[in-house]
Parts: sequence; structure tokens; C-alpha cells
Amino acid sequence: MSKHNNDEAHTGPIKTPRQLLNAVVFSFVVPVFGIIGLVYYVTSAHKPAAGTVNPEMAAAARIQKIGAVDIRDANRALKSGEEVYQAQCAACHAGGVAGAPKVGDAPAWAARIKTGYETLLGSALKGKGAMGAQGGGNFDEVEIGRAVVHMANSSGGKLTEPKVEAPAASK
Repeated sequence: MSKHNNDEAHTGPIKTPRQLLNAVVFSFVVPVFGIIGLVYYVTSAHKPAAGTVNPEMAAAARIQKIGAVDIRDANRALKSGEEVYQAQCAACHAGGVAGAPKVGDAPAWAARIKTGYETLLGSALKGKGAMGAQGGGNFDEVEIGRAVVHMANSSGGKLTEPKVEAPAASK
């Protein structure tokens, strides 16, 4: 048999009552407070602002419409190029936002005007660069064309305003 000295005392890391108390606190009390803090953090992030909890509004938000039908008067008077420019185009072309050529800046418009009316109108209707497509929006294609002519002519061009085609007579 092997010889073991059983006279040595088996001791652990905790030697005093103070160390025992510290071990209990750090092992049990600190995690409990940590869990309470996490629960508070998770639940407080999803609380709505005061006064916004309204069952009718919540139900209306859940069942809101996803589409709309816009019925326009086909016989309405068409807007002038300047009116369409003020309503639709001036937001970017008045200040040169996102690389848009400023209206009145002849050098910036010269190369564009040389491409012709059809190219300018195509760029306006389909979009180009940062400019979104204007076709199918609030204005008719002829109105967008008038705005293109207004901007080009205000910047040194000599384009003619598009003519409105008469509707075909039905039998």
C-alpha cells in the first residue's frame, strides 16, 4: 500500500467567516440584482410613450389600407411649365441639389439642351442619376414636357413648348 500522510489538514479557499460571507454575496446576491437589472432593461425598452396607448388607434394602425385609387379629371386644364416647375422641379433645380443643374445656369444646361427635347423629356419621365422618374406622377406627360421646356429656355435654350394632341373622335 502506498503511504499517505493523513495528518495534513484538508483546507479550501475559504478560511474565515468573512471570506464565506463574501463568497455567498458574490455567488447569489450579485446575480439576483443582475437579473433584476436585465429584466428592467428589456421591459423598459418596449414601453410606449405616455398617452399613446389607445386601443382604437392601435386597431386602426393594424388594419390600415395598403393601396389607394387616384381618380383624376381627364378634362382638367393642363398646368403651365412654370407651374409644374414650381410644384415639382424647383425643389432640386432651384438650388442644384444632388447634382441637378440650376435653372438659369447656361453652361450647366448647354450640353443637355444640345441633346434635344426628346432626350430631356425622356430623362425627366424615366429619371436620371439621383432624379426619380416623374412619369405617372401628379402631372401629365405634356405638363412635364412644358416644365422641361421652361427650365431649358430659362437657361439659354430655345425649345418650343409641346402641343397638346386633340383626342381622337369616337364613332
